[in-house]
Amino acid sequence: MLYSVRGKLIAIESNAAVVECGGVGYMCQTTMNTLKAVKLNTEVTLYTYLNVREDAVDLFGFATKAELETFKNLISVSGVGPKAGLAVLSELSPEQVAMAIASDDLKTITRAQGIGKKIAQRIVLELKDKLAKAAKEDSSFAQVAQNSVNVSTGNVPKAIEALGVLGYSPSDVSPVLAALDSALPVEQLISLTLKQMGRQ
Repeated sequence: MLYSVRGKLIAIESNAAVVECGGVGYMCQTTMNTLKAVKLNTEVTLYTYLNVREDAVDLFGFATKAELETFKNLISVSGVGPKAGLAVLSELSPEQVAMAIASDDLKTITRAQGIGKKIAQRIVLELKDKLAKAAKEDSSFAQVAQNSVNVSTGNVPKAIEALGVLGYSPSDVSPVLAALDSALPVEQLISLTLKQMGRQ
């Protein structure tokens, strides 16, 4: 499995970036947010996902790990394919997707091209269920929560839930969140946590 590609960005298309590595140009289908973050003829690193089907092999690339993780979570939802995943992440940042799911905000998700209310409902429902299971399985979370008063106060619980959408377990993010002001807006808590963990 390809983890990432690093090299010179030699071409940008409407929904793809071509990165040259060792004389080979890898075309990565991507989002508008990633295309805005990269610059032609500079060295870039894209975190990748290889999608293998009977009739095609597609490579997807993203500027951040958070965007890649959100993409993988989105396409794990039944009825949501790579095209829909890219559409959502072209309209919204990973943090905005996480917030929309955590707060049942279907309207924000339907802003993405081709995403109707039914698909938005499925994204929210399935990913919320996935989060709930992950939190139950993460036995160390209870211990961390007991040791960190801030984890159960203010906007921190919402931030933990939203970060779960990005693929972070409660025990990973709780120590970082415990050190932040729980009264900060949820999106700011998410952003600061991602920066602290060096993954934004």
